Amino acid sequence: MFVEKSCEIHLTRRPEGLPNKECFKLVTRTVAELKEGEVLVKNHWMSVDPYMRGRMIDQKSYVEPFALDTPLEGGAIGEVVESLNPSLPEGTRVSSMNGWREYFISNGKDLQSLPDTSVEDQAFLGILGMPGMTAWAGLMQIAKLKEGDHVFVSAASGAVGSTVCQIAKLKGCYVAGSVGSDEKARYLMGELNVDSVVNYKTTSDLQSDIAKACPEGIDVYFENVGGKHLEAALNLMNEHGRIAVCGMIDQYNTTNPTPGPSNLSQLIIKKLKMQGFIVSDHWEHYPAFVQQMSQWIQEGKVSWKETVFEGLEQAPEAFLGLFSGVNTGKMLVKLS
Repeated sequence: MFVEKSCEIHLTRRPEGLPNKECFKLVTRTVAELKEGEVLVKNHWMSVDPYMRGRMIDQKSYVEPFALDTPLEGGAIGEVVESLNPSLPEGTRVSSMNGWREYFISNGKDLQSLPDTSVEDQAFLGILGMPGMTAWAGLMQIAKLKEGDHVFVSAASGAVGSTVCQIAKLKGCYVAGSVGSDEKARYLMGELNVDSVVNYKTTSDLQSDIAKACPEGIDVYFENVGGKHLEAALNLMNEHGRIAVCGMIDQYNTTNPTPGPSNLSQLIIKKLKMQGFIVSDHWEHYPAFVQQMSQWIQEGKVSWKETVFEGLEQAPEAFLGLFSGVNTGKMLVKLS
């Protein structure tokens, strides 16, 4: 047997409000012997994402909630280190949803072999993975982005938001975004060529500052935050504008229902389209996305940042950092 023990992170209780480290537990377990047709995968990278907060609540949603006292789940990149499956020989690099653990056994049905590219493997957890695909699907499939659109992006320096900004610029759009620090603002303006940026943590009037950043109004709003961002954007939308609702991180850790925007009548007055979406519903478009994004990468037209925590034991801290804005770009955990 290649390995006898594996560490994994369990959810020990369902958080109320913002989770803390006490909600997680590092557990060591014995790895079983492989059966015919199975492989042993060693994870090298894992992803933490805001949507995971919703899965910590025991309620019906678009995906089943996490079970307590079992390994958490999420995107991961690993390598087959032992195989009794001829279609997945040792050394095969794979992606899976079996993150939050060092090793796991699979029959191969939940694994996707990575293509041979010049891009580093962890990019398939970011720009070439779920966050990149989310950005592309939200803009192209939901918002029906057109050349010349005026685009506003909330949480614009994150893994999804920064990709949205770059795709919109490549499609010939004016792009403005909101971020939580001056450093992130400089990143968007200096490296991603975003046209204007609002720091929502220092502004005294969010709507006024977004209006200055979007002097010709907003045709497409890519929503990652909710709350005051959504209310301000609704007031600034142009007629027939489109709002792609990807997430509302502003509400993920609330303990009481939050009031809805007071200005939803703008949807009628301005004949707006506002649609939520889940990226998994658009996965049939993934090959087209990968082809286009790979071309942009090869041409040097897109870039990305990663915030990396080292070691599986740091995964809870990395996850919690998503809600305080620790990350620029994709938040990743590199397993030893």
